[in-house]
Amino acid sequence: MEINGVQIDPTFAEAFPMKATRIIVTAHNQKWANIAAQAMTGFATSVIACGCEAGIERELSAEETPDGRVGVSILLFTMSSDKLIKQIQNRVGQCVLTCPSTACFAGLYTDKPAPLGKNLRYFGDGWQISKVIAGKRYWRIPVMEGEFLCEETTGITSAVGGGNFLILAKTPEQALIASEHAIEAMRQVAGVIMPFPGGVVRSGSKVGSKYKGLIASSNHAFCPTLKGQVNSELDNNVGSVLEIVIDGLTDTAIREATRAGIQAVCQLGKANGILRISAGNYGGKLGPYHFHLQEIMQ
Repeated sequence: MEINGVQIDPTFAEAFPMKATRIIVTAHNQKWANIAAQAMTGFATSVIACGCEAGIERELSAEETPDGRVGVSILLFTMSSDKLIKQIQNRVGQCVLTCPSTACFAGLYTDKPAPLGKNLRYFGDGWQISKVIAGKRYWRIPVMEGEFLCEETTGITSAVGGGNFLILAKTPEQALIASEHAIEAMRQVAGVIMPFPGGVVRSGSKVGSKYKGLIASSNHAFCPTLKGQVNSELDNNVGSVLEIVIDGLTDTAIREATRAGIQAVCQLGKANGILRISAGNYGGKLGPYHFHLQEIMQ
């Protein structure tokens, strides 16, 4: 398959089950909502070392939030509900509770609640109070600025992590421009995040290493500087490869984001140095979700 001169490899991205939640953060203005969200989603690129994968889903208007202020929708993903609960508590407690003018609300309601204000209320040292409005409990926690309003719980849902595709280009500059176009298009899709810096991964990994105890290492088959030294997946024309990793609340959302991203890259086409689109997988052994690129792009 070719789209605008760009080869779509006959391969698939392999993804795996995760647990996720959505949290809504509001603030006095968009600047402070974004500051809180960026802090809360910091150091959250990969569960390999960060404990969770998190990112900003989108900005919210005042008409879309529980308290009628502007805000941000945040998605967090982990490998288990217990780990997710811990990440929520630490990140909201350290990055949202501490941030001027913010409030925090559930973005999902499921039959599996995760503590939000339910645990953070203890910071109020006994001065916290609760209110039930329309069947939902909120906690008002006194802070030096005034008070921090936080919904009692948010919902945990099953999700999918590890969707991906690879952009193979002639030069690093062309690969970077293509990835920026892809991310811009993918951020229009609801229910997904691209958790790496700017949504893009320069250091895609493979499972395992020759070094004992290292569970992931450089994906040497896609490293341009190793052509001629390893069994490379790259021909002489490829000078740079960038990866985009996608976490989604559903596999359908990941498919939609993958399609949007690849379409944006292919619009640039071979004339702008884009040669191939591929994907990372482990022979189907890592996860049950397989996103076949050519099927998605048909």
